[in-house]
Amino acid sequence: MQNYKLVIFDWDGTLMDSVDRIVSSMQSAAKAVGLTIPSNEAAKQIIGLSIPEALKALFEGITDEQIEIMRLQYKYQYLEGDTTPTPLFANATNLLTQLKQQNKLLAVATGKGREGLNRVLKVSETTAFFNTTRCAGEMPSKPDPTMLLSILDELNLAPHEAIMIGDTSHDLKMAQNAGVDSIGVTFGVHDREVLSRYQPKVVVDSLAELHQLLLG
Repeated sequence: MQNYKLVIFDWDGTLMDSVDRIVSSMQSAAKAVGLTIPSNEAAKQIIGLSIPEALKALFEGITDEQIEIMRLQYKYQYLEGDTTPTPLFANATNLLTQLKQQNKLLAVATGKGREGLNRVLKVSETTAFFNTTRCAGEMPSKPDPTMLLSILDELNLAPHEAIMIGDTSHDLKMAQNAGVDSIGVTFGVHDREVLSRYQPKVVVDSLAELHQLLLG
């Protein structure tokens, strides 16, 4: 586990404890625009997807016009309307610091849009850790492998030199599709049983456990 040159992280539910805020913001947005309010579990399942793909999965028959209205309303709720805290998970900053000190390349592949990712990187003071980042909207949504393949191409690495860390089936399926090894984390959206279906090298229950695997 310590021989990978590149460690690629998902963001929400992997480095940042933002699942509850995403769920409540999506529910508030649906209420505001008159769509059926999704359950907590249903809203969790779309985390990691791009907003258009997430909305199509949540709201059967949603129109392009409704998608745009919901996108704007969700953005408002997440940034201003909702006050649910979104801290980094315990040990996240320490893990990133230690990986950089070991000269690992670091990247983010996220379902967030570019504006949203740049904002949370700034707020969490983690921008400088990452060599490159990829967002939904710039590339096809997970589990399409394009984000990972693009990162590998930019950094001139082969798939076997990288590992993807994520909390959802979308993350691990993307890694499978790209021929990249993966590690699942259980403290975000999906549990060990779901994550294990996508042949991760291992599934961990904390960033401290991940730290031990990647750095010893």
